[in-house]
Amino acid sequence: MDPSVKDAIARWPDVPAVFGWLSLDARGRWRLHPQGLAAQGGPGESITNTQILGFINRNYERDDAGRWFFQNGPQRVYLRLDAAPYVLRLSDDNRRLVTHTDVAVETVSSWWLDDAGQLYATTPQGPGIVLDRDLPALLERLVTQDGAPLLDVLDGLTPEQAIGIALPGAYSVSPLRLIKQADVAATLGFQANPTA
Repeated sequence: MDPSVKDAIARWPDVPAVFGWLSLDARGRWRLHPQGLAAQGGPGESITNTQILGFINRNYERDDAGRWFFQNGPQRVYLRLDAAPYVLRLSDDNRRLVTHTDVAVETVSSWWLDDAGQLYATTPQGPGIVLDRDLPALLERLVTQDGAPLLDVLDGLTPEQAIGIALPGAYSVSPLRLIKQADVAATLGFQANPTA
C-alpha cells in the first residue's frame, strides 16, 4: 500500500466505504461504474490511464470477510469480481504466472478446474483465474506428478478425486480438483459481489 494512502487512513480513519463503483472483469481489466451500479452486472467503463491503473494495482487488498477493495486514500472502494480476485497470465517467457497487477506468482498451492473449462489457482496473493487466452498454452505445459501431460488424464478426472499436477521449472506438485463454477467464490474464499 502506498505511504500516502496509509497517511490518509491515519488522518481520516472513519471515511465510509463505497460499493458498486468498481469491478474487475475476467480479463483483468479494472472497470469504473460512474452510476455506482456495478452490483447490477453492467460492463462499466474501462480504466486506461496508466497512472491510475498503477495506483489501483498497488493499493488492492482484501478484508477478513473475503471482500476485495481498492484503498483510495482513506476510502475503501469494494469491487465486484467477474471471475476471481486475480487474473493470471503467463509471464513474457511463458515460464510462470503473473497477476493482473504485475506481481509474479511464486507458488501455487492448489488448482481448480470448473465445469465451464476455466482454470483457477490458489496463490500467496489470493485466488486467481487463468486468463482465457493463456489457458491452452498453460494446459499443454502442466503435467501430473508422474510426468504425464495433464491433457492426457483430464477426461478421467472425477469430482471426488484430486490429482497432483506441476508446472515444470516453476511450480511443484499441488492438487487439481474439479469444481462447479457456481461454487468457485465460496470454495476459494472470496465474495464476488459484496454489498454494504
